[in-house]
Amino acid sequence: MHPEVSMHTYPLGEYMVHIRSGNWPKVAELMLSSAKKLATIGAQFAICPDNTIHQAFALVASASPIPWLHIAEAVADEARAKGLNTLAVTGTKYLMTGPVYPEALAKFNLSVQIPEEPDRERIDNIIFKELVNGVFLEQSRLYLNTVIQKMKDRGCDGVILGCTEIPLLVDPQDCPLPTLDSTRLLARAALREALKKDHPASAGDV
Repeated sequence: MHPEVSMHTYPLGEYMVHIRSGNWPKVAELMLSSAKKLATIGAQFAICPDNTIHQAFALVASASPIPWLHIAEAVADEARAKGLNTLAVTGTKYLMTGPVYPEALAKFNLSVQIPEEPDRERIDNIIFKELVNGVFLEQSRLYLNTVIQKMKDRGCDGVILGCTEIPLLVDPQDCPLPTLDSTRLLARAALREALKKDHPASAGDV
């Protein structure tokens, strides 16, 4: 018996129009619209497995009819449990250069590093031109491992797989650093929250 799960999501393309223009209030509007729809059918809290749009999280949390779990905080909890201190962030270029992880992880006394600009551009291209289209290339997998090795050489002791699709390519068995799969960690945090006594088998998933 798993908790009840309801889902609502706008097309990624609608989000990307606002993300590319840096219009985070519009991103928040989409997130809030989903939360309101879920609240009307009984969802008691919400999660979003998309790391990038968490840049609008503060705008959403204060206006949402139901509480949200923050994906970066789920990652931080796991990093602390594993004794990690300095985390490399992989994901879209908007996530890697944005405040989502630096701000959230600072609350847990964890530090963050990101790849160099050429590597950020290549990773972003791998995500949007390959992974979201179901294309999984060995050369891209090896490239990600090369970037992660660079981050290890810079002092990182863990890597955040901060994009839903990256875990489909990165293999923890041969990755140079311990991996933190943000999507799975958020899902586990949601399950724990849903199983609390004040959330009787009901969870909303955006």
